[in-house]
Amino acid sequence: MIQNKKIIASILFLLISFVSVAQTMSGPPPPAPPPPPGLPIDAGIYLLLAIGLIYGIVKTIRSKA
Repeated sequence: MIQNKKIIASILFLLISFVSVAQTMSGPPPPAPPPPPGLPIDAGIYLLLAIGLIYGIVKTIRSKA
């Protein structure tokens, strides 16, 4: 009777090891997410430069007067 329990326990430990090895296999990694939408850095840079130039000229003229 005790011999049968040892054999059954050995078989169960062997089967558990097969199941645990089978579960560690994973599929391919998930695909990368799409890049976030964004605005180009140089959008409207000439307008900003012109406004800054006009602001600088106005400040210079007002400080001299």
